[in-house]
Amino acid sequence: MPAGAFSRALPGHAVQTVPRAGWAGIKNGLLLKLIAGSSQFDVFVTVDKNLRHQQNLRAVPFAVAVLRLKSNNIADVRPFAPELLRRAAAV
Repeated sequence: MPAGAFSRALPGHAVQTVPRAGWAGIKNGLLLKLIAGSSQFDVFVTVDKNLRHQQNLRAVPFAVAVLRLKSNNIADVRPFAPELLRRAAAV
């Protein structure tokens, strides 16, 4: 999903994709550690439905939003932007 396309759906928020961060191909456990080690992330958005079963998400210092979608294409993700904004404001 292009960061620019999704960032337009989340005005006022910086959006970074895993590939643009240079983290493509990194396994979830290490990916969560990299995100935790960076002070620039408040919410991790993923479509990986198994993440909560594979990782201890209560141990990470940021919110994790697992979207139940058919794909991570912007057309599938964009409709969830308002709900993400609402929930991120509560974090």
